[in-house]
Amino acid sequence: MNNFILAWRNLWRNRRRTMITSASVLFAVFFALLFRSLQLGSYDHMFRNAIETYTGYIQIQHRDFWDEKTVDNTFPYDSQKEQQLLSDENVVAAIPRFESFALASNGPQTKGVLVMGVDPEKEVHLSKVTDKMVKYRLTAESIEKISQDSNIPEKVKELALLFENAAYTTASRLQLDLGINDKDASQYMPSIERYAEFENGTIRMGEPGVWVGDKLSQYLQLGLGDTIVLISQGYHATTAAGKYEIKGIVKLPLPDLDNKIVYLPLDICQELYNAGGNLTSLALAVKDNNDKVIAETVARLSAVVTEDQKVMEWREMNEVMVSQMDADNKSGMIMIGILYLVIAFGVFGTVLMLTAERKREFGVLVAIGMQKKKLASIMTLEMLLIGMLGILAGAAVATLLILYGVEHPLIFKGEMAKMFEEYGMEPKMVFWSIDTYYIWQMVIVALMVFLALGYPIRKIFGMKVVNALRA
Repeated sequence: MNNFILAWRNLWRNRRRTMITSASVLFAVFFALLFRSLQLGSYDHMFRNAIETYTGYIQIQHRDFWDEKTVDNTFPYDSQKEQQLLSDENVVAAIPRFESFALASNGPQTKGVLVMGVDPEKEVHLSKVTDKMVKYRLTAESIEKISQDSNIPEKVKELALLFENAAYTTASRLQLDLGINDKDASQYMPSIERYAEFENGTIRMGEPGVWVGDKLSQYLQLGLGDTIVLISQGYHATTAAGKYEIKGIVKLPLPDLDNKIVYLPLDICQELYNAGGNLTSLALAVKDNNDKVIAETVARLSAVVTEDQKVMEWREMNEVMVSQMDADNKSGMIMIGILYLVIAFGVFGTVLMLTAERKREFGVLVAIGMQKKKLASIMTLEMLLIGMLGILAGAAVATLLILYGVEHPLIFKGEMAKMFEEYGMEPKMVFWSIDTYYIWQMVIVALMVFLALGYPIRKIFGMKVVNALRA
């Protein structure tokens, strides 16, 4: 106890020295937590976009469909079986789908597309595609109106030209790209929203019509009311061909999917492929998407489905993305390792300075009778207290920033946003909330402090009192 009191008092004999040493630990913890939170949050955001926009967390499929995605590997819709699936404690809704590929054409423009037959009312439980409908578009006509409005600042007009043909699902994103702050939004946004308003239509079961991805519509040079031609191979090698009016345009958070998606009403899609009432998949919306709970749910549902069906979880359906993320995660950990190396040298440098500065002090204490063992224990307690102060302060500062970042993710705009989209990513970075990674980052920094402690301890036990008194 006496050693602890002595160590605590020693800390505040030279406040500046203590603050410098603690600050090195503080910044170590702060940057380690911040970068790891940003890394994990961005991965989670990408996973959720892919899962909730397309595959879902669990799907029922024909046993051979995933390996050979043809419309022959489908299964008939069974309402009784659906009720059995819905009785599971973790299943909220069953969303029937029919998906295949087709060649989409508009005159000379053609492109291979993913055709997704959906029930618009049931899709709200999973992909929420109606929330991704384009509400605003900066067309040449709307930009012209904005440029002629004398009340709108020149900077906003220049940004509008930069984002010509850009589509938006929310007014907030349009406001962000045009560089309008919240204070001025009430003054400028009503006029801009009116000029850029985009009136989408709906698709309904039993009514021919399609929704297409925003990037696909731009590539095929299609707009609302235009006709898209789909040609493919139907059930049992029949010919699948049809012409459909474009009722709406959606903007998906996954640029790669946005570049090829065509949504059809489920029954119209089944009719196009001559598939009767067959489905390619039955996606399940779940209450809890924790990995362990998903695995348990898959195990339960596997006992319910028929022999020619298979229950697949999201990792199987997104295997390529998972492996890419794992590889990226490992490279991210290497970068954090480099950060730790820099931090470790910083911590060791401050400890080195502290030890050199107190060399004469140590010599005097040993000369007047203090045992080196006691001096080493006091020094150890001092370093542990400094480390604890730095770790707690760093965690407190990082927590405030991370909690704010969870509610207000980093959304890029301008040229940076365009660069993200060119690489097929949503221009957004999300923070991961407080989790077990917090403990590991603090433990690693604590180990650095503990290892750095070896230097002053070694110096104390190897100290020659006469040389120390001359320091």
